[in-house]
Amino acid sequence: MIEIPSDLHPSLVPLAFLLGTWQGAGVADFPGEEASNFGQQMTFAHDGRDFLEYSARSWRLDEAGQRTVPLETEHGFWRIDDQRQIEAVLVRDQGVVEVWYGELAEGKPQIDLATDAIARTQASPPYAGGKRLYGYVNSDLMWVGEKSTPEVPLRPYMSAHLKKAVDPREWIGELKDLPDDGIAFFK
Repeated sequence: MIEIPSDLHPSLVPLAFLLGTWQGAGVADFPGEEASNFGQQMTFAHDGRDFLEYSARSWRLDEAGQRTVPLETEHGFWRIDDQRQIEAVLVRDQGVVEVWYGELAEGKPQIDLATDAIARTQASPPYAGGKRLYGYVNSDLMWVGEKSTPEVPLRPYMSAHLKKAVDPREWIGELKDLPDDGIAFFK
């Protein structure tokens, strides 16, 4: 079920399905980079203004599904206009700043984005642009990213299946009947 917070800016209601913290796993594979499974945590938050604050962290997973090394981190801001057009400004730990434009599909929670502008530091890896598709499917958030470099044409490089993380504050109401010592709960 998608909840719409009472303090959510009215323009963001179509993006309410993104709100929260999402966790899961995916695959990463791009020429010249080590193919791997990865874990990811993605958060979309709001403070009442007309944008969503976005952050995502990913890390490589070993064969047992344990975290090994960080893979990618990005932060940014998403907006939507009354024509369902989306703009996102993202900053990545690799020294890349991107402006993305796209749209929210009509009648379904699906977002298509493509890069419009890119700025890179001298230390960043080669990068020429990208596309992303996000979808809310059976209460999960799924996404696929494509990227290109001067040497590699646009192709998929990462995708993930994320589940909504449970906020412990949601459980607090159910804890009222616990005994003070907590031990009786286990008897």
